[in-house]
Amino acid sequence: MTVLVFGGSSQIGHFLLPRLLASGEPILALSRQPRPPQSGVQWLQGALPDAVPALPALSAIISFGPLQALAGWLAQARLSDAPRVIATSSMSAETKRDSAVPAEREISRQLRDGEIALAAACARHGCAWTVLRPTLVYGAGLDRSLTPIARRAMRLRLFPLPSGQGLRQPVHADDIAQAVLAALDCPAASGQILPIGGGERLPSGQMFARVRRSLPRATVPLPLPAWLLRMGRQLLPPLRGPLSRLDSDLVADNGELHRLLGVHPRPFQPESSMWIPPR
Repeated sequence: MTVLVFGGSSQIGHFLLPRLLASGEPILALSRQPRPPQSGVQWLQGALPDAVPALPALSAIISFGPLQALAGWLAQARLSDAPRVIATSSMSAETKRDSAVPAEREISRQLRDGEIALAAACARHGCAWTVLRPTLVYGAGLDRSLTPIARRAMRLRLFPLPSGQGLRQPVHADDIAQAVLAALDCPAASGQILPIGGGERLPSGQMFARVRRSLPRATVPLPLPAWLLRMGRQLLPPLRGPLSRLDSDLVADNGELHRLLGVHPRPFQPESSMWIPPR
């Protein structure tokens, strides 16, 4: 049997593919960009919900892309069996539900609608499914949250340090990959939406300070007081949402993750290599 991976070149896919290869199952992986040959992995180029070439019998479908696109493809896909489906959503489905920014409320709605659509598409095929909702993901230098901050600071030799006290729970992409593999072998996780955060909750200011300490270049700390952040919310509309959440807790309850999958994510101890994308 074969495992089909959508988003194999993503930050989670970067850690998942070697783990899947170790299990010995053939892998089909879809990527938007051409990928170099890789032993044990057959790369397909494309993007969902576009049609995927005729597929062999699948033991599992794993996706790290948009849920609506996956659900749309599944709705019209021809599957010879009922493969297990594991997909990632985001804790933004909850944390942005009541955002003061309309665009963020829309993101939350789309995520939740995508989860519902995926469950319905899986039901039509008789596929068991599990959705993982990660918090802030890091670890491969491919994220759009902490890595851009780290690179900008290295370039400018200046590191802004916001004054927020809201708790954060960054989760390493490899811990999500481990949770995906655990879910494949856990019938009790079927039909579940499982939050997954890192193994440590820390104030947002402390999170940024740890990123700064991990950089290979010295940077000058630039404290950003609360009054300046309030001004930023008014003058910089694109940053209104992130700045308004600096004093809000953005965390996940890992209780079901521990109980069902036996996965215990690592604490947040970033290293300089985590801000460099893989080649």
